[in-house]
Amino acid sequence: MDRAWGMANTEPTRRYPRVKAPKGTLVGWQLGSKRAVSRVGDIALGGLFIRTPDPPPQQSLVKLVLSTGIGAVRARGVVRWVAPAKGMAIEFTAMNADDRGRLNGLLRLLFERQKIATDRRV
Repeated sequence: MDRAWGMANTEPTRRYPRVKAPKGTLVGWQLGSKRAVSRVGDIALGGLFIRTPDPPPQQSLVKLVLSTGIGAVRARGVVRWVAPAKGMAIEFTAMNADDRGRLNGLLRLLFERQKIATDRRV
């Protein structure tokens, strides 16, 4: 429905559920010759939010190396959304099967931990 008229939007806005990354999760990213290491805000099968005070413009193409406890995940992505002085939302555009498997394993673990933490609060 139309949000402008106060109607609720019942359509899902995300393809994949996201989860908050563990404190201290780092991602290395490269845009052209610029390289940086930043903290990850949240992560999903389709992308992640990178905390950085100087994000590149939307539509920029980046290379990524996500540090996980089960091995590095390498990917390519595109900047889909920028929060000035806060960070950027990246959509994964390319990832090999091994990296996708490691990302799936990481997300399964994080969602299970989130569920356990939520169950304890109830």
